[in-house]
Amino acid sequence: MTVAVAVASNLANMSARDHAIWLFDELARMSHDGVGITRECFAEGEIRAITLVQKVAEAEGLTTRFDAAGSLIVSDPDDDQSKPAIYIGSHIDSVPQGGNFDGAAGVLAGLLCLIRRRREKRRAAAPVRLIVLRGEESAFYARANIGSRALFGLLTTKDLDVKARGNGKTLREAMAGAGIDIAPIEAGSRLFDPAQARAYLEVHIEQGPVMIARELPTAIVTGIRGNIRHRKVTCRGEAGHSGAVPRWLRRDAVFALADLVARLDEHWSRLLERGLDLVITVGMVGTNPNEHAMSRIPGEVSFSFEVRSQSHDTLEAFYELFRSECRAVSQQRRVMFEFDDRIYTEPATMDGGVVKALVKASEKLGLPQELIASGAGHDAQVFANGGVPSGMIFVRNANGSHNPNEAMDIDDFLKSVDILYTAVSETM
Repeated sequence: MTVAVAVASNLANMSARDHAIWLFDELARMSHDGVGITRECFAEGEIRAITLVQKVAEAEGLTTRFDAAGSLIVSDPDDDQSKPAIYIGSHIDSVPQGGNFDGAAGVLAGLLCLIRRRREKRRAAAPVRLIVLRGEESAFYARANIGSRALFGLLTTKDLDVKARGNGKTLREAMAGAGIDIAPIEAGSRLFDPAQARAYLEVHIEQGPVMIARELPTAIVTGIRGNIRHRKVTCRGEAGHSGAVPRWLRRDAVFALADLVARLDEHWSRLLERGLDLVITVGMVGTNPNEHAMSRIPGEVSFSFEVRSQSHDTLEAFYELFRSECRAVSQQRRVMFEFDDRIYTEPATMDGGVVKALVKASEKLGLPQELIASGAGHDAQVFANGGVPSGMIFVRNANGSHNPNEAMDIDDFLKSVDILYTAVSETM
């Protein structure tokens, strides 16, 4: 980190644009895995990225500390931590072979906002703090929003017992290895007092194509979809010779899964026609690699299942429909389905007052005041459901997310920083 600190000490000579480019380039340099960006939570990749943010903040004269969940807190030296603050936050971990902007854009937007306020000696009624959250992505431990859920006492013993990608360290071991005291987290203690937060704000790239299609550099988020997930469901039938067993005697696990997915897709289409907010994904599918062969009827196939919606009732209703169709397929095709633990993440609505403040800031800057819902989950929903008035700013991003081709334009990013700065300084 010596080079990073040396460069950071000279950042005052950079324009805001060059400053942002340098920060993103540093993150990419230390996180590139040969294909994309990998910053595993509670491991070397995430820790290096957090250390970069910490050292740059300190070089700019800001104060840093770590909270009980391992989050980095950056604040102005004049902030004595006694007053409720506006928190600007996001995560800095990534999925394996992901992109450089998912999560990190929000962290760097908050950092640049605090640096600008300090350089301009801007003061407001409420302190402004950056919180760099840990483990937002579910790619390694199945549970999303690990750091923010830990702050609100929402991690369970089962969550802590999950092994990284199925066979690595447990989450408990990884968090302890990162210097976090697990005891209060496992006890479900609240480590963050909502009364100490006037608001929580988060900048994030849009992870879908809407803003690109509508030519919106920025937008204001109104709500965040929740989800119900199974990391692994196994359909068990009976293996056999592909040429010797006729259709009417088969218990083919793959054809059973194909039947199930077709049924779910038909239900999804009909529910969308009724105006429900709903997305369904079967993201991982595989037969047993030790057994599968071209001439073998597959006796088992495993898959993941996810349903997302802004409505709790819609989530629960479709989940029951999913289980009902599993029972129907089991009976008709003489197979059985085995389910691992169900994982539920609550939908969230952004605070009306915070949304208005962000819209007003966008208007003052001559930027679009478009409202948009988030299909992906974010730490903001944990804060919102935990009693903290929350809001989000989306930044236009091409090529989706969770892949190396994320393409956020740096000028769009700087517009989101301007909205943050104007909101915390003038409209909130």
